[in-house]
Amino acid sequence: MSIKKEDDKENKIITNRRDFIKTSALAAAAFMIVPRHVLGRGFVAPSDRLLIASIGVGGKGQSDIAMFDKSGKANIAFLCDVDYRRASKSVNAFPKAKYYKDWREMFDKEHKNFDAVSVATPDHNHAIQTLAAMQLGKHVYVQKPLTHDIYEARILTQAAKKYKVVTQMGNQGASNDGTRIMKEWYDADLIGDVHTVYAWTDRPVWPQGIPWPTTKAEIPKELDWDLWLGTAPQKDYVDKLVPFNWRGWWDYGTGALGDMGCHLIEAPFSVLNLKYAKDVQCSVGSVYVDEFKRGYFPQSCPPSSHVTLTFPKTNKTNGDVSLHWMDGGIQPERPLELEPNEIFGDGGNGTLFVGTKGKMMCDTYGMNPRLLPLTKNQNINVAQKYARVHDGANGHYKQWVEAAIAGHGKQELSSPFEIAGPLTEALLMANLAIRGYDIQRETLGKIKYPGRSVKLLWDNNAMKITNFDDVNQFVKREYRQGWNNLTL
Repeated sequence: MSIKKEDDKENKIITNRRDFIKTSALAAAAFMIVPRHVLGRGFVAPSDRLLIASIGVGGKGQSDIAMFDKSGKANIAFLCDVDYRRASKSVNAFPKAKYYKDWREMFDKEHKNFDAVSVATPDHNHAIQTLAAMQLGKHVYVQKPLTHDIYEARILTQAAKKYKVVTQMGNQGASNDGTRIMKEWYDADLIGDVHTVYAWTDRPVWPQGIPWPTTKAEIPKELDWDLWLGTAPQKDYVDKLVPFNWRGWWDYGTGALGDMGCHLIEAPFSVLNLKYAKDVQCSVGSVYVDEFKRGYFPQSCPPSSHVTLTFPKTNKTNGDVSLHWMDGGIQPERPLELEPNEIFGDGGNGTLFVGTKGKMMCDTYGMNPRLLPLTKNQNINVAQKYARVHDGANGHYKQWVEAAIAGHGKQELSSPFEIAGPLTEALLMANLAIRGYDIQRETLGKIKYPGRSVKLLWDNNAMKITNFDDVNQFVKREYRQGWNNLTL
């Protein structure tokens, strides 16, 4: 009996030691990945890694989280996507990350287990997902455009300030050297005072200017269509809308402006300190519905457009600035300073600054800045004035990760919401004019388009067009029943 008691005692000691070691190891592992907000304000976790929950992890979302992971300072802790076909590659790449279909369930169950949220869903769901994350105190990285509506952009800009979280929009060109070089040239007075800017793109590369399909399609079994719709009106699923062609429909996307505007207009915003436009006007292209009749389809973005925004004088300009946006392959007149065979922009896209002393242009993402004529670029002697982001556009992701680890207000970012919000509003104001162009009224049996000949005047404080009320319905849309509108 005594021998058995001694054996039991020794076994108990050994078991207790094993349990202690196992428990300690688990505790240490958990401690290494505990979200920093749990440890107290200002505390830096020993791992110094950001725990990220990602909403929308296929396509661009997939490349976003790959870049966060590549920073070496982030853990992809949770993955969320309504379409497993799109999510599967990210699920395989990050097998330790827990997968959800509904971001609301993920937030409800896991909000204590992550520090930050990445949003790469279709435009119409950006705002509601981003605001919910900020209200939980999470840092946010949101794909461009920041929002679908002007009201949403204003709310997110205010929310970033209120909730004191680190924010970044996914227009990675804002971290390239090109914009900073052009700021230095402009500050050095190489082109004088800029009064006119042109930005253009060859997009859309998806269908636009078409009627909504009448044939109902079968919903893929991997896709939760109701969750994909989110805030948008209830409609039947149609073939090929997902994963890309939604961009051409106003219920979900923001057209070529939303897709490329943040990449092409960021440079003039940064160089000239532009903020909120004061008026906008446009013309749009149409399509032939038969050999005799042109058609406009108000549910669909047009195949091409030319929009002119007026920005008031800033501390970088002597007067108003006219910014021309062109899409669908439309380009401005080639500058006289360009030789016949020299490429305008990058061939399909570009941004041109017209100043009182000269001109400068760049490609998409602010890349390849150059003065015109191109011979001027052989002898530029302007000192570096603005700090560069290491690794440029690729460094855009790491910049946000490091800033989130450091905490709100500790590090500079290239596209925080205080910059991204007004930039997005400018694009969406342009879309107000485009949508207003197609508004129809029937007078004496004839269809008229009263918005086509109007310059829309913007009251920035009231967030409304003052001289053509019909378009104000697009400033703030009503969300589908069951999806709450945004409130701070």
